[in-house]
Amino acid sequence: MQPAEFDVLAIGNAIVDVLANTTDGFLAAHGMVKGGMALIDEASAQQLYEAMGAGVEVSGGSAGNTIAGVAAFGGRGAFIGKVRDDTLGDIYRHDLRSLGVAFDTPSTRSGAATARCLIAVTPDAERTMSTYLGACTGLDEDDIDEALIASAAILYLEGYLFDQPPAKAAFRKAAAAARAAGRKVALTLSDSFCVDRHHGEFLELIDGHIDILFANEDEIRALYGVDDVIEAARRAADHVEIVTVTRGAAGALLIGPEGTVEVPSSAVATVVDTTGAGDLYAAGVLYGLSRGYTLAECGRLGCAAAGEVISHFGARPQSDLKAFLPALTPA
Repeated sequence: MQPAEFDVLAIGNAIVDVLANTTDGFLAAHGMVKGGMALIDEASAQQLYEAMGAGVEVSGGSAGNTIAGVAAFGGRGAFIGKVRDDTLGDIYRHDLRSLGVAFDTPSTRSGAATARCLIAVTPDAERTMSTYLGACTGLDEDDIDEALIASAAILYLEGYLFDQPPAKAAFRKAAAAARAAGRKVALTLSDSFCVDRHHGEFLELIDGHIDILFANEDEIRALYGVDDVIEAARRAADHVEIVTVTRGAAGALLIGPEGTVEVPSSAVATVVDTTGAGDLYAAGVLYGLSRGYTLAECGRLGCAAAGEVISHFGARPQSDLKAFLPALTPA
């Protein structure tokens, strides 16, 4: 097998995040389910954007945040996602490339605009997302460069992208290319509502194509229909090599060839915004796995990265995550 050119290649929705402080009353007034993610159309996105008031615009998207985190650890990252040839699309591409991430998926020249996610952050730091997918929905099999897939140690798939049939085909093509090259395939379930929408297909995908599964407590419960998180994780472990479940303030659970590992969350003086916590946790774990760290060390890297991102506004790290590495020793 050829040495990997990239540590992680992520496939996901290329989305510009718009974050604004709001209240629980604002969520109720606009019919928003606190802590959830709802898909909206372009007209609704414009109306909500105007109602939210002043916000901060940053390149985001779940898999985009994760690959930015991998880069912040010093990892070699690549990204496949769809943007329009508009201002937001140019910003998104520039932002990823400025981090050293390879992003060469061609922009669309017509149709829907570059996607945006409107994130309402309440005083308790919980984030509620309303997403206009726009150009993201155009990703299909033609965007999957099999040689690029084969050049990455780990392929990381974002569950949010699974809503469109062409993207499902793209996932399967990418996973098959990675497996054929002897690489690992990781999937994040993204959201419990996403699990509900694609329950059967997710189970089929996990059983046939996935080596590493990321979930939070609600997602893993929804996937296996059980209330006990550990039992649900153990069921997942029957189908994948590694499963990891984030547990908020309780840290994370990982099950793999080394057994079951529980990792505490990192201490944070003040939680400002939980946006991107799961994405950055995945970045730490993926980076660690790609570099040969133990399962426990990978979990600690993930929790450290999650702790960093929730200490400030925005879903991408603002400090050098390599600072967390010296205390760890590669296996």
